[in-house]
Amino acid sequence: MTQDTLEHDQTLAPGQWTGRSLPRVEDAALLSGRGRYFDDIGVPPRTQHAAILRSPHGHARVLRIDADKARALPGVEAVLTGADIQRLTTSLVVGVKAPIECWPIATDRVRYVGEPVAVVVARDRYLAEDAMELIEVEYEALEAVVDPQRAIAPDAPVLHEGLGGNIASERAFRYGDPDAAFAQAAHRVSVDVRYPRNSCTPIECYGVLAEYDPGIDGYDVLANFQGPFSIHAVISRALKVPGNRLRLRTPPESGGSYGIKQGIFPYIVLIAVAARVARCPVKWVEDRLEHLSASVCATNRDTTLEAAVDADGRVRALAWHQLEDCGAHLRAPEPATLYRMHGNMTGAYDIAHVSIHNRVVLTNKMPTGLNRGFGGPQVYFALERLMQRIAIELRLDPLEVIRRNLVPAEAFPYRTATGALLDSGDYLTAVERAVEEGGLAELIARRDAARAQGRHYGIGFTAAVEPSVSNMGYITAVLTPEQRIKAGPKNGAQATATIQIDAVGSVSVHVASVPQGQGHRTVIAQVVADAFGLTPAQIRVVTEMDTARDAWSIASGNYSSRFAAAVAGAAHIAATRLREKLARIAAAQLGCQWDEIEFVEGTLRQQGGAAKPLPFARVASASHWAPGTLPDGVDHAIRETAFWTPPQLTAPDGQDGVNSSLCHGFIFDFCGVEIDRDTAQVRIDKYVTMHDCGRILHPGMVAGQVNGGYAHALGAALYEEHSYGEDGSFLSGTLADYLVPTVCEVVPPLILHHETPSPFTPLGAKGVGEGNCMSTPVCLANAVADALSIADVELPLLPSRLAPHLHGQEAPPSRPLARKSAPPAKPGERKLIGEGVAKVAAPRQQVWDMLLDADTLASVIPGAHGIEKPSPTEFTADVTLGIGPVKGRYKAKVGLHDLQAPESLTLKGTTTGALGFGNGSGAVTLAEPAPGQTEIHYRYEVVIGGKVASIGGRLLDGAAKVVIGQLFDGLAAKAGGGSGGLVGWCKRVLRKLGVGL
Repeated sequence: MTQDTLEHDQTLAPGQWTGRSLPRVEDAALLSGRGRYFDDIGVPPRTQHAAILRSPHGHARVLRIDADKARALPGVEAVLTGADIQRLTTSLVVGVKAPIECWPIATDRVRYVGEPVAVVVARDRYLAEDAMELIEVEYEALEAVVDPQRAIAPDAPVLHEGLGGNIASERAFRYGDPDAAFAQAAHRVSVDVRYPRNSCTPIECYGVLAEYDPGIDGYDVLANFQGPFSIHAVISRALKVPGNRLRLRTPPESGGSYGIKQGIFPYIVLIAVAARVARCPVKWVEDRLEHLSASVCATNRDTTLEAAVDADGRVRALAWHQLEDCGAHLRAPEPATLYRMHGNMTGAYDIAHVSIHNRVVLTNKMPTGLNRGFGGPQVYFALERLMQRIAIELRLDPLEVIRRNLVPAEAFPYRTATGALLDSGDYLTAVERAVEEGGLAELIARRDAARAQGRHYGIGFTAAVEPSVSNMGYITAVLTPEQRIKAGPKNGAQATATIQIDAVGSVSVHVASVPQGQGHRTVIAQVVADAFGLTPAQIRVVTEMDTARDAWSIASGNYSSRFAAAVAGAAHIAATRLREKLARIAAAQLGCQWDEIEFVEGTLRQQGGAAKPLPFARVASASHWAPGTLPDGVDHAIRETAFWTPPQLTAPDGQDGVNSSLCHGFIFDFCGVEIDRDTAQVRIDKYVTMHDCGRILHPGMVAGQVNGGYAHALGAALYEEHSYGEDGSFLSGTLADYLVPTVCEVVPPLILHHETPSPFTPLGAKGVGEGNCMSTPVCLANAVADALSIADVELPLLPSRLAPHLHGQEAPPSRPLARKSAPPAKPGERKLIGEGVAKVAAPRQQVWDMLLDADTLASVIPGAHGIEKPSPTEFTADVTLGIGPVKGRYKAKVGLHDLQAPESLTLKGTTTGALGFGNGSGAVTLAEPAPGQTEIHYRYEVVIGGKVASIGGRLLDGAAKVVIGQLFDGLAAKAGGGSGGLVGWCKRVLRKLGVGL
């Protein structure tokens, strides 16, 4: 048996350990609180801490930044602005050929809420936050654009002047003869869909610890980055150092990622430069509000998809029109989300003719990046909604339409129209097994019974191909063939594993993968133990990365479901290479051929031989203790590093065909849902998901990956959306507004498997971690469409969106409201309205005088640091207010208008600060019901925007009423000469509401 056969032979029987659900090695530490996440790692001496000042505007010109007060604060080491970053770095790489720059911090203007404007470095995070509030930034608000359709209009505001518009990339593709197919089609069926933004919200946010060494002009960075390590080149280029002067390390554990932590790299650049300027190590940990508004999320995409269809439902051609919204900046690797699925635009179906028109647009929203599913949810939401519409419009069974179009089993490996090479599968058999084992007939009967009772019950179906092990060259499909020739070919997916045997025969493995909780150490130990005839407990696996010491490639990292297929495969290859060397050493001692050696229970022995077996440790340590005894052809058996890339992953060809991923799992889902007749709430009655992920290495972990992807998909389908106002204000800035499912909302799915091992991977495995993020949202949408008999479905499936289909549009009130409601705030803003009465034991004239006295107001306005009176009717103040998790310092300007002394006045004012802005007015009247007694009646209307507007509405309303009530009660107490019990009561209420002063 040759070495190549040892590495790739798919006929080898599963080993003793691989394929079993062993307890996870990782869990002992994780479940007992001994996991070592980023914030658990010790810091070097003199480490300082960073806080980041962020834009409250969706689009504005930065006119002035005054950081002198912040720099003067004792304990502050440095304050960096865009000018500092431009001086010490270069623009981040932009993923397309376009005349635009991409900096990790705002320079001339801000382009999304949350964009960094300044970085403060201080002795601790608390002081850095305090100093951040002292920075004064003057903005000139600009018109924002958040709708991708509006962004491509000729009169839309332009984000990057070098583009001359907002389209960063536009390409058209043709495969086969789609025009002829459409001309000959019996039917043409189309859908228009909009897939919203969402994010998988890992429990651990970003973290960076950076140190600069002026002696070598190099950086040492610890970050919970997940890869791909092609970004290492992006970072080193931005920092203007060669790659060997950027040491990038990862912690042993990461609290989830799901693609999101790829997007940490702009902050690596920021904090590295901060360390250089401050001349000390700098640490930064992102908080949840920062993460929601300014990390990365999935792209939102508008798609028009049309099919040429035969009378029996057979699809002959597809015409895609995709408008991809990548947010304010096109950061690497974008527009990868749009092109990751390029080879799979026909899904699981045998469709020969395809046209694609892709446009990438920029808007005033958070830049996008990797997110679990990464392009798949957007593609399948359009494709599988189309398949259902084909069935409905042709009056066919939706399941039968899926069956008729599936790639047949005898066609594998199957080349798709757009270039993907589907490695293996028996899709129809998998579907039939799911139908039978999942109980579809029973579900249909349940639906029919529910409908007979007048209930809204529907069934949805989805078939999808789950690509895994991304081809590093697929993104170059964004370039024309001529541009690709000029740039040079890019392709492949190098996976790396190193196995080392020490002087006593102990085995250690390192893989360049950076797990985020998936259990890589357990599976690698199983695979290597099988190769050496050991137990997994005897194998030590290391997964943290260090680019200065470890073997790695640009494809290293944990993304695109590449672990089982590529990384575990590379470990298997390294193990089989070392196994052959060890077998040759043992054969020399036992006097037999090396291929007669078997590895059993910690020994090496001749198959059927009578000689005493040799202990594994003795044979394995020979390279250390007795290298002179090694047989010819064996230099050592100490260390083996395997780099593996599959030959199937070639660069895009001259016709833009690209095999964008190595292996392709298959998913077939069906579900039953019921829509509550009164609340329009979606209830999942049953969910069945069938997977073909090739050879299953650890059934328990596969179940965990499927359940995890399914839970994330439920969030995308039912709850989650990154929502923006028309002015670019972020409306989903807390977990009170950005809802994620908990265990209570996740109805467990029935998980089924049908295995067809991949012929392209060393272990026959395929990826499985992202599939349900692709299939579940559209499966649920199809079920809801079936339940309500509607053609258009928009995610998330909120009751407020479904209620009109049940009850019609809400009718106007039968009687006029008692008082005309205030005009609504602009989208992205929050309007707060309130009123109240305060009683003061003082004459009305005295109270009036107090309202116009700066010193009095300074003593009663919550959070006031001082008040100045530029004119008799104008006041300016510095005020610190906190509402829930948001606390900040604001500049306030208030003017007094319509003065009718001592009876009434109107206050009008504005506030600006690091966390938002506001403007409003209040009417104040003073009545004197009895001598020496004054009643202050007040009514206010305030509009707020920016980060503070992202706080939950009820919290804002309650906090505002308490704060404004405290102001007038404080005035009453001041006039009465005491603090008063009411003020103390207000303070207690204030604390309960989370309002800090």
